[in-house]
Amino acid sequence: MTELGELGLSSYEEKAYRTLLVTGAVTAAELSDTSGVPKGRIYDVLNGLEARKLIWRQSSDPNQYVAVQPETVVDRLLAERAYELKQEWDRYREKAETVRSNLLPTPPTESSFWLGSLGSDEMSTALQQHMRTAESVVKAAVGPPYEDATWETLQSEVEGFFKGANTDLSVDLLFSEKAVTVLPDRFPHLIENQPADITVRTTPEIALSFDIVDNVETTIDVLHPVSGEDRIGVIGIKDSQVVSEFEQYFQRLWTDAVPLLE
Repeated sequence: MTELGELGLSSYEEKAYRTLLVTGAVTAAELSDTSGVPKGRIYDVLNGLEARKLIWRQSSDPNQYVAVQPETVVDRLLAERAYELKQEWDRYREKAETVRSNLLPTPPTESSFWLGSLGSDEMSTALQQHMRTAESVVKAAVGPPYEDATWETLQSEVEGFFKGANTDLSVDLLFSEKAVTVLPDRFPHLIENQPADITVRTTPEIALSFDIVDNVETTIDVLHPVSGEDRIGVIGIKDSQVVSEFEQYFQRLWTDAVPLLE
């Protein structure tokens, strides 16, 4: 492809324009003979160039055509390409948003299930979106299957959890003693740097991992039926009775727990 072709001219348009730079004002028939653009195409080519203000037509009988100066033509072609690229960029951004939305797990309604293993990108994103629904209070109990994982596996989920928390949020984190062993040495520093008001406690044992958002929704980790060291997904429930039961269970654990960070 030629340089003018890269800027948006077809081969016939380029032949016609370059010929006009040499010949000066000529008729369409003369330009066809000189440039090699077929007579059946010459008027379409000239009309296109004129519409883009790359040539201009002299009023005469017959009409004659003159090339606009190259500096101006290049600027106009560049502006056209820049506009086209912006339109293409906007189209790709819209497509990316659509794809991203389609890839995200569907947020829970009354009762929904999200598939997602520990540390997966899907669950990291889902946790972030889940936390953004919280307005005042989140209570989270961390036990199985986190207890047998590594920090490298859990880091993306923990970061997604905190990233979704707003500055006015109160967060109570309750870890089983075994889950505490998974946390890195820098965990206290990670907590201190969060904008939300976070309290962390530990208790000897937690039956399963779950959280409660604003006392209106609970999400529960479902252990993998084959691999006890992973989960198959998370179930989200908004049934008030179920949420109340988990709230009471959390409060019993929290009351007997001890502070993890002084």
